[in-house]
Amino acid sequence: MKYAITGHRGLIGEFLKKRLDMEGHECVLNIDQEEGFNVVDLMFKETKLNDQIDIFFHLAAQCKINESIASPMLAHKNNVDGIIAVLEFCRRHNIPKIVVASTSRVLSPERNPYVASKVYVEELTKAYSDCYGIKYIIVRPSTVYGPMFDRTSRLINNFFTSAFKGEDLLIYGDKTKTLDFTYVDDFVEGIMLSIKNDWNKEYNISGEQEEKVLEIAEQIIKEIGSSSKIRFLPPEKAQPQKVNIDISAIKHIGYHPKINIDKGIKKMIEWYRKNPEAIEMYEDKGMKYYNGGK
Repeated sequence: MKYAITGHRGLIGEFLKKRLDMEGHECVLNIDQEEGFNVVDLMFKETKLNDQIDIFFHLAAQCKINESIASPMLAHKNNVDGIIAVLEFCRRHNIPKIVVASTSRVLSPERNPYVASKVYVEELTKAYSDCYGIKYIIVRPSTVYGPMFDRTSRLINNFFTSAFKGEDLLIYGDKTKTLDFTYVDDFVEGIMLSIKNDWNKEYNISGEQEEKVLEIAEQIIKEIGSSSKIRFLPPEKAQPQKVNIDISAIKHIGYHPKINIDKGIKKMIEWYRKNPEAIEMYEDKGMKYYNGGK
């Protein structure tokens, strides 16, 4: 299979690309803003392809709810303009299939510019399928985490870097706040299963474990042996405080998460101890806490 991918420098994109390449698939085109190529540029400059692309994986996005509320145009420019650029590219180059990353937050009652942009992403993808015959898979991640040099201030990475430095772990909400965490390898496995089955489907993918954020923070502090404390702050605007994802559709085609949160925490600790520069990178970037996540 020959494929194109956006957002390959992000957590999901990085692990998905490794999996695809490991299985012998050929990357014809990769696009990431970290490398100076914004996905929206597909609308404005001609990109020559020497090979026909079989599947386009679109993962690039603005994915922070708090940032989209502070600056609504961020979600529009990155997500809304991004999906139209990608779909038009697929239409012009006769790319028959696309995998699009949405978010499990579209399932929550809370609405904000980020969620609105992802609803548009899903609906426009379906429209291009109805009008132009481009087959799609829409995947909805839920708080994906994994070992990486974090550039986007993910919740779990925030907790680990703070715990290693002995700083407070911040929770935006109270002791009852929950999330449904997903280890990145499990999420990638869900994508790989989806493309081998029927197309024109939407799949929620998670670790199928609704966990109290407080208990996760406590476990990380304990496992590391940190002196960190936990501090509660007011819930962020338009953020769900209880998250439990129905993954029955993806389970129906054989998905079963293998790495529960206990195993995931241990794997993360091991990785950070082997890569202590990731903690310093966090400090140098001046990253802020974010308790959202896809």
